[in-house]
Amino acid sequence: MKTLGIIGGTSWHSTVEYYRYINSAVNEAHGNETNPPLLIYNLNQAAIHSLQQAGRWDEIAALYRDLALRLQAFGADAVLFAANTPHKVFAQVAPEVGIPILHIGTATGSAIQRAGLATVGLIGTLFTMEHDFLKQWLLDHHGITVLTPADAAARQRLHSIIQRELSLGIFTAASKEFILSEIAQLEHRGARGIILGCTEFPLIIKQSDLQIPLFDTLRLHSQMAVDFVLER
Repeated sequence: MKTLGIIGGTSWHSTVEYYRYINSAVNEAHGNETNPPLLIYNLNQAAIHSLQQAGRWDEIAALYRDLALRLQAFGADAVLFAANTPHKVFAQVAPEVGIPILHIGTATGSAIQRAGLATVGLIGTLFTMEHDFLKQWLLDHHGITVLTPADAAARQRLHSIIQRELSLGIFTAASKEFILSEIAQLEHRGARGIILGCTEFPLIIKQSDLQIPLFDTLRLHSQMAVDFVLER
C-alpha cells in the first residue's frame, strides 16, 4: 500500500470521518483488520479561521506547503487536504511539493459526471461559495456548471452554521431546516444535484433528506484516498 499524508483539523470532527472511512474501506478491501499507512497533521483550526478572516491566504498557502513537504519527508506518497476550503491555495502549494495532492474537486467532479449531471448546486463556507477555486475547477476539468445561494445573508448564515456549530460538534434542527431550505432554492433554480462543499455538512445532511442526488465531498475525497492507497 502507498502511504498517505493527511492535513486535517479543519475541523477535527470531519477529519475523524476521513480517518474512519479510509480505515474501514481498506479493512473491507483486505477482508481483515489491515490498516493503511496514514500520516496525519492536525491543524489549529482557530488559527486558520483567523488567517482566513483576515484574508491572509498567502500565509495559509505557506503553512500547507510546509506541512505537505514535512509529510513528504516522513514518507508520504501523496497528500490530502481534509477539507474543501484549503483547496483555495492548491494552485500555490501543488507546484512546490514533489508528490501528488489529491484534489477534492477531482473526486467530486468525477462522481457528478458519472451521474450524468451538468448543473449542480453548491453549499459550503463563505470562501467556497463566493470564491471560484472549486467552481472553476469543476467547470474547467469536468464541464460542470455550479450554482451557489444567491442571497448574501443566506451564504453568511451557512458559513456561520459551519464555523459556530458544526465545527464544534453542535447539530440543531433549526440549522438543518435552514440548510435544506437553501438546497430547495438551488433545486428551484435548476440544480440537478447538490454538492456538500464543506466536509462538516455530511455530519448533518444525508441523502435521505433530499430527492435529488447528493455529492458528499468528504466521502468522495475519502474514496479517492482509498483508491490511491490501494493503488487502484
